[in-house]
Amino acid sequence: MSQLDIQDPLQTAERWKHEGRDVALATVMETWGSAPRPAGSHLVIDADGNFEGSVSGGCVEGAVITEAIDVIQSGEAKMLDFGVADETAWRVGLSCGGRIRVYVERVS
Repeated sequence: MSQLDIQDPLQTAERWKHEGRDVALATVMETWGSAPRPAGSHLVIDADGNFEGSVSGGCVEGAVITEAIDVIQSGEAKMLDFGVADETAWRVGLSCGGRIRVYVERVS
């Protein structure tokens, strides 16, 4: 896949909204230590669990998608923290020693 094939998640969010989909946007707000994606990275998610972009990879992304569906349904934004000190670190795949903070909001 070339760079030209990769969609900007923000453009995808706009397109999905125009298609009538309910959409959430996840944004990496902060990183500490080893983190797979830098601050400012985006993941767009619709109510059916379709997604585009990346905030981390692996199980962290799965957890963010699950939380994003809740945000779409409730309309209430969430700040999510993932890191090795967190009891869920091994479960969500951040055993590399890094930490990330991801903000998830409904796109209106």
